[in-house]
Amino acid sequence: MRFIRTLMLTTISLWFLVVTATAHPHILDVATGEVLEFNQLIDKLEQTQIVFIGEQHDHAGHHQMQLEVIRALADRKPLAVGLEMFQAQAQNTLDKWTAGTISETDFRQIYQRNWGWWSLYEPIFSHARENQIPLVGLNVPRSITRQVATSGFSSLDEEQVNFLGGMTCEVDTTYEDFIRRAVGAHGHGSFNFRNFCEAQLVWDKAMARYMSLYLQQHPEQSAVVLAGSGHAWKYGIPAQIADFGHTDFLVLLPEVRGRLTRAQVTLEDADFLWLDEGDGSWTVGEGY
Repeated sequence: MRFIRTLMLTTISLWFLVVTATAHPHILDVATGEVLEFNQLIDKLEQTQIVFIGEQHDHAGHHQMQLEVIRALADRKPLAVGLEMFQAQAQNTLDKWTAGTISETDFRQIYQRNWGWWSLYEPIFSHARENQIPLVGLNVPRSITRQVATSGFSSLDEEQVNFLGGMTCEVDTTYEDFIRRAVGAHGHGSFNFRNFCEAQLVWDKAMARYMSLYLQQHPEQSAVVLAGSGHAWKYGIPAQIADFGHTDFLVLLPEVRGRLTRAQVTLEDADFLWLDEGDGSWTVGEGY
């Protein structure tokens, strides 16, 4: 009898943890200051073409939130998912994954050459595969961003610049200030902060370009873009994709203590803030 009672209590506790992990009601509408229920958020996101969702890459709650938004929006309209987690040159692999023509083992080997934290992202990839939701690789080869971060954009040769679509890279003080706030980076020692900003800008511009190209080819679709919060802020990929003519977007970011909180967020940062404090929230752990 004691065993049965213990088992029941354990089951109830696990159920409670699952419910609180998936039912997160704390969404701040930055424009109004109103706290929204999840369905109210989806009603608003449904009206726009592109939804940018930021993340801390190793934060399980952020990925749970992303999956819930993808699931809800895909139930309402044709949707694609843009991924910082895959290089654009690996698009063929993503297409095979959603088509079901590549095994999980083979896919994971290619995934792990692009990114990490498979167990956190796996539910998103599996949901896309099961529901035939197109996945779009947005990232550029690490060799390019690493070179820019080390030696500056001017170090790229003509072939590399052409590979990037002939982009230019002019970092202004507003973008520098944004990078300091979003990433917490400061130049010191051998670290060249200006080069780092150029690398981030190249990253933002390239991901915006690849997402724009996809939407031009598939005008009937909307998109959710998953990227690190430093890229998903309005100063990042959204500002760059607007230069490609895509101004119909909304930005949803998670609250991260020390970087972006309910006390400091403005419409220049995001349209919605997913609150990480309070009952039923997904709390940011120590070190964030």
